[in-house]
Amino acid sequence: MNLSVVILNYNVRYFLEQCILSVERALMGIDSEIIVIDNDSSDDSCAMVKEKFPSVILLENKENVGFSKANNQAVAIAKGEYICILNPDTAVSENSFSKCIATLEDQHYLGAIGVKLIDGTGCFLPESKRNLPTPKASLLKLLGKGDKYYASHIPVEGSGNVRVLVGAFMFMRRSVYEEVKGFDEDYFMYGEDIDLSYKIEKAGYKNLYLGATEVLHYKGESTAKDAVYLERFHNAMKIFYKKHFRTSKVMDVAVNVGVALAKYRKGKRTATPKPLPEPETIFVLTENLTLLSKVKHVVSGEVKSASKSIFQDTIPTNSQFIFDVTYMSYSQIFQVMQQLSKHGNTFRIIPDGCDFMLGSDRSDEKGTVTVF
Repeated sequence: MNLSVVILNYNVRYFLEQCILSVERALMGIDSEIIVIDNDSSDDSCAMVKEKFPSVILLENKENVGFSKANNQAVAIAKGEYICILNPDTAVSENSFSKCIATLEDQHYLGAIGVKLIDGTGCFLPESKRNLPTPKASLLKLLGKGDKYYASHIPVEGSGNVRVLVGAFMFMRRSVYEEVKGFDEDYFMYGEDIDLSYKIEKAGYKNLYLGATEVLHYKGESTAKDAVYLERFHNAMKIFYKKHFRTSKVMDVAVNVGVALAKYRKGKRTATPKPLPEPETIFVLTENLTLLSKVKHVVSGEVKSASKSIFQDTIPTNSQFIFDVTYMSYSQIFQVMQQLSKHGNTFRIIPDGCDFMLGSDRSDEKGTVTVF
């Protein structure tokens, strides 16, 4: 078998459904399997997988064992030569897996590959390519100065070797994952991808950022940047430094102060962000008149049917675009989102044959689910 895609789920039923549907599209022509491991979700995620995706391998944990242990459980039964660790709140481009496989087959010294991640607003996520988080770099990140934390020297559309990839999408040979003993289970949540990237590098491989394909990551769906996040990030970094670095008491105190300041800054911000203005026009890109009618019943505002040609003549502003995946591919949708992201537009996606649409209007907030 060529590829095993591992998706760890926790209470994101609708996002998981879209994720699996996009993965199935991207796996066309690839000898592959999809493994979903669920960390004791309280929603109907598992029932949905059993009903809608009977060919998917489903592992059901009876407790939340964390990110590292769950992914290790899934990889232990994977049969693919390659594995992809994938968040459930993602949707992949149709060419994502084929490009990663071709790159690994061509460059045998590579350990893991990461790709260009965009959020629900169409904006690039800088954590797609990161430098090694030294104590100083992490302190600056906590203080909101993350220039040294991210690998900004590599163009977003380009490619190049990076020290750290993000766990939302990590593609590698299964033999490499097993050689470095997978994710370190001392981490429960956060830091696991940093540790794995570093272990792969220490084993003599290079990690690669590949900007030639996009993956949508509803980042806020898996974590909100609140005090709990800051504490977990800090604890994860402490584990990482203890394992891989010599730290001083001075730096430990400095990082602790950084966490306290970051929490203070978070507390000073307005608890409820200013609501976004209502879109002037809602464009539904579909050829399905029944679907168009369903959309009109769940949204407020002027709704117009549109074709792909709308983007050839002008750049719409202050509008919402609802994409039907049966009409436009994920690759096309992601390109449009990036093109229109700076013009006050918002986006929703209706996955293949689904009675719901997903979106996210801010990078650090939970996505929205609208059921028809």
